[in-house]
Amino acid sequence: VQLQASGGGLVQPGGSLRLSCAASGSGSSINRMGWYRQAPGNQRELVALIYSDGSANYADSVKGRFTISRDTAKTTADLQMNSLQPADTAVYYCYARRYATGYWGQGTQVTVSS
Repeated sequence: VQLQASGGGLVQPGGSLRLSCAASGSGSSINRMGWYRQAPGNQRELVALIYSDGSANYADSVKGRFTISRDTAKTTADLQMNSLQPADTAVYYCYARRYATGYWGQGTQVTVSS
């Protein structure tokens, strides 16, 4: 499984960004997709995951602001990020799990600053 992430950038506090992750190669066998993030000096942390049944998990810090969605082919996962705060600044990594194996995409930088 190869993951291609896109959509990062610089945004002012209160602004919005949308991240997209596209999976190729055996995408139909993916049972969950989502996003993690890592800020400088911090460990990588879960942001949001969406499962094959459509259910989703979110970090407490992003609940109510971020929304994860997945296309019907289950090969693309998008993360809509609203009301962004400086604390959301990090490198965001796409993640997918196929059976019991996890896969990572390249990181995309999200910077929230005025």
